[in-house]
Amino acid sequence: MSNINTAVMANKRLSVAPMIDWTTSDYRFFARLFNPHAYLYTEMISTGALIHGNTERHLRFDASEQPLVLQLGGADIDEMTHCATLAQSHGFAEVNINVGCPSDRVQHNKIGACLMAEPETVASLVKHMQAAVDIPVTVKHRIGIDHFDSYEFMHQFVETVAASGCQRFIVHARTAWLQGLSPKQNREIPPLRYEDVYRLKQDFPTLAIEINGGITTVEEIKTHLHYVDGVMIGRAAYQNPYILAEAMSLWGEPAVSRAEVIQALLPYLSAQVAKGEPLPSIARHFLGLFQGLPGARKWRQALSGKHSLSVAEIEQAAEATLALIEQQQDWEMTPTLL
Repeated sequence: MSNINTAVMANKRLSVAPMIDWTTSDYRFFARLFNPHAYLYTEMISTGALIHGNTERHLRFDASEQPLVLQLGGADIDEMTHCATLAQSHGFAEVNINVGCPSDRVQHNKIGACLMAEPETVASLVKHMQAAVDIPVTVKHRIGIDHFDSYEFMHQFVETVAASGCQRFIVHARTAWLQGLSPKQNREIPPLRYEDVYRLKQDFPTLAIEINGGITTVEEIKTHLHYVDGVMIGRAAYQNPYILAEAMSLWGEPAVSRAEVIQALLPYLSAQVAKGEPLPSIARHFLGLFQGLPGARKWRQALSGKHSLSVAEIEQAAEATLALIEQQQDWEMTPTLL
């Protein structure tokens, strides 16, 4: 976006959704280069992984990623409370309870979207977690599950959980079908019902209500912000991360250039290589940098499917792509002789 619009973010927020295998620390560092204001989320991390796995690796992040939210998957009060204290001690700005994931594996462990059927359980989690930490404990949920998809069902869920102290709800505006649809289908097939989320804000004016689901442009973000307190974008921010730069107009600030992002990214990549981190697995998060522009395909080819990759190769690929874009822009600005 070239025009800077009047800031509209007073007391509101933009966030990037938690996405398993996608919103790793490497992606979050990359995303932060486009926008210093947006809230970033970790992948959903189960309490079992945090307690019995490599805790420090799960919770590591670069200071630049702040404000950063840890999303937890779990239903055991003691485990969730312990993990909330880990989130606070490691410096996270907020901890979020996943009540929206519809995968079979998550359901088997009685966490995720199936918890919408147990508002008292979620309320108890919030109560105990919030008593143990000073950072906010928030909830991300669906508008319903299976045939329990009426507005009244969601209203009761939010009312019950809010009574335990939760002040912020992030609402994916689709029903989750726990049987018959895959997680991918659950992101696409159930119809979006944005009006239900708007109505929720009207009914609970003192709560912070954020909307999530199918939002792909800054104009759509602006529209939703007329009705709710925040907007969460997911795959759009991963597949075309420059939307985060375009969203700077929401704060009345200019967008960073892709060239500036690359220059800020290269030292980080060198540091990761020095730590022994595999560059090909890190580079997969940057494939969307030039989405929709000349050279985007060659950029993706240069970074993906490689057994080995160097920082110099990434820099060279970026320079070549930026040159193609500049060449295209020069051509478009050249007057046509009649």
